[in-house]
Amino acid sequence: MQTEDSDFKLVENFILGDQQAVEIIVKKYQEKIYWHARRMTGNHLDADDIVQQVLLVMYNKLNTFNYKSALYTWIYKITATRSLNLIRRRKLKSFIGLEDLNTDIKTGQDIFLGIEHKEKFEEVQKYLSRLPAKQREVFIFRQFDELSYEEIAQITSKSIGALKANYFHAIKKLKELIKDD
Repeated sequence: MQTEDSDFKLVENFILGDQQAVEIIVKKYQEKIYWHARRMTGNHLDADDIVQQVLLVMYNKLNTFNYKSALYTWIYKITATRSLNLIRRRKLKSFIGLEDLNTDIKTGQDIFLGIEHKEKFEEVQKYLSRLPAKQREVFIFRQFDELSYEEIAQITSKSIGALKANYFHAIKKLKELIKDD
């Protein structure tokens, strides 16, 4: 509740014209936005693009924040929506033939992670990318962002039952994928 109250105060300060308040919010959530987008999309460039989109939307729409949920819930919802939209566009381009699925942008973008960490990340990402988008989203929210089903329901506007089913199917599919490799 303490974080929620301080976030609400920052939003109020921003609405009253305090630009430093939004800078504090950005510093607090930018890395979390990045890693959620990175796990959803599978690469650094897309995640960076989504971070920029989310921060821009946040800056332009922060005055519409309604205080009915935690600020991070609102931010995660924007991040999840932008990530899913990118995945859908990518699938559409692939279906139409505008993008070759075999060409993946995996140049030197992960150098900062270190070789061992990069290999583990790519291994996990390989399996995650083979999950349907909704299952991947719930799995990432639960495992990496450590959100409760109630928090995920607020972000995604899905029922807790549907989220639990998606999570169950994600776990089952991941086990199958790992076993088959």
